[in-house]
Amino acid sequence: MAAKKPAPKSNVSADELKHHYREMLLIRRFEEKAGQLYGMGLIGGFCHLYIGQEAVVVGLEAAAEEGDKRVTSYRDHGHMLACGMDPKGVMAELTGREGGYSKGKGGSMHMFSKEKHFYGGHGIVGAQVPLGAGLAFADKYLGNGRVTFAYFGDGAANQGQVYETYNMAELWDLPVVFVIENNQYAMGMSVARSTKSKTLWERGAAYGIQGEEVDGMDVMAVKAAGERAVQFCRSGKGPYILEVKTYRYRGHSMSDPAKYRTREEVQKMRDERDPIEQVRQLLLTGNHATEDDLKAIDKEIKDIVNEAAEFSKTSPEPALSELWTDIYA
Repeated sequence: MAAKKPAPKSNVSADELKHHYREMLLIRRFEEKAGQLYGMGLIGGFCHLYIGQEAVVVGLEAAAEEGDKRVTSYRDHGHMLACGMDPKGVMAELTGREGGYSKGKGGSMHMFSKEKHFYGGHGIVGAQVPLGAGLAFADKYLGNGRVTFAYFGDGAANQGQVYETYNMAELWDLPVVFVIENNQYAMGMSVARSTKSKTLWERGAAYGIQGEEVDGMDVMAVKAAGERAVQFCRSGKGPYILEVKTYRYRGHSMSDPAKYRTREEVQKMRDERDPIEQVRQLLLTGNHATEDDLKAIDKEIKDIVNEAAEFSKTSPEPALSELWTDIYA
């Protein structure tokens, strides 16, 4: 079993840091805008924001290659943006419009992109984990060298189907990276109150699966761990578990006031561990970018998000005839 390893930062290029900064900022601003639209009544149903967890998916996407797959839970907007899906299509799906990725019929919790190898967004807790193993099974069968990232949270880590999947994945040496996004509160209960396990990734030891714990607030640490995991899977050694210790600033969903933790705790995390601010400081202190450079990136991102929001308001609602389409494959 591997131990927690720090990520080296000395060989990081300015362009790489700027890319990570831009990608994380896009997710942050997009989610803030989605929260606003939800408050205005333009997004119905559920809406689970990724604010605070941006380094997880941006770091892992930096370790992925073309053709690799990803599947996740309903806190999925960040994953879609990080794998290159169009913000306009994502936001339009949130508002239930025709221009959305599922033609306005799936909403926040059911979005897919075959082109970007994004297989959802799933509303049933833990259901995406066996689906991820299935995707990896297909790739092993085809012998194409691809890897699947199956994301799930600390709450889903207690679901029985996760362990059934661990067993099959190790038995068949499937090229799947199980990513536990441990944001520490599941739906509303701290990990300390819900489990006696000191870690979640070490539960894989019962099935012979290797893994490690990663600082999910450090995008470079996540990328380095992702590269180790991906190399392990591509070499035919089977699955790998990454427990990425992260933190969500908002409630579980938009309807959650998050009274199970203090405001001071959240503010302390924002002040001391924010993933975007960490990269911002690296860019400035390393003379890789000026304040003006970063302001230009900020403006570019705001323009993209505002354009997506406008598109999501003006795209027409699906025609009633759409009720009968896409029911069967």
